Amino acid sequence: MALILALDSSTDACSVALYADGELSASFELAAKSHTQRLLPMVDELLTGRGIGLADLDAIAFGRGPGSFTGLRICMGIVQGLAFGANLPVIPVSTLEAMALGHYRANPTSSAPVLVALDARMNEVYWCAYAPTAEGVIALVEEAVIKPELLAEDSNLPVSHHAFMGVGPGWHYPVMQSLAPQSLQLDAHPRAEEMALIAARLWAEGKAINVLEAEPVYLRDTVSWQKRQRIRAVD
Repeated sequence: MALILALDSSTDACSVALYADGELSASFELAAKSHTQRLLPMVDELLTGRGIGLADLDAIAFGRGPGSFTGLRICMGIVQGLAFGANLPVIPVSTLEAMALGHYRANPTSSAPVLVALDARMNEVYWCAYAPTAEGVIALVEEAVIKPELLAEDSNLPVSHHAFMGVGPGWHYPVMQSLAPQSLQLDAHPRAEEMALIAARLWAEGKAINVLEAEPVYLRDTVSWQKRQRIRAVD
């Protein structure tokens, strides 16, 4: 059993959750462009409401991406501050995996695979396909970033036409409709409550890491390269 705080600001939403020995408490807000102002107060409100201090936690989980570059950096900065201050390990969680788990929690009788897609801007999507398991979900391919038309033309997808669910705002690209999902859920967001559940499993498997080892996952090499170049320019 464990006590795990989870945070996410990888999209227009902010969310926090607390996993306490199998029970979940969570808060979710659509907070585009106000992640910096809202995420830490949401953490304080959640912990104070449960009478829990940072020192009581076993670990902090966070949405490690893919997602909004700015949102990922904001969340990473807050997690680093909290984890350093309380000497806690951290547990990075895939935003796409959390979205897939959210779909199956909302549709517990569904057994069809899901193809999760987040809009990556620049006419690209972050995507991955998942199937349900007794423990949660399993990825059928590696996470990737791709142009929607190339995804629609991919003959090696691990899902068949009319035999999967489409989840996430990345499905707004019309060309992807040719993949013919059974249904679409465009308004899905990564949520900290699913991240907390995934993190609890990872914690039990001994997969928490030192905060110094934690990094966001951008999937775009150019994004991290440009960030390094800006840092060097400042130095």
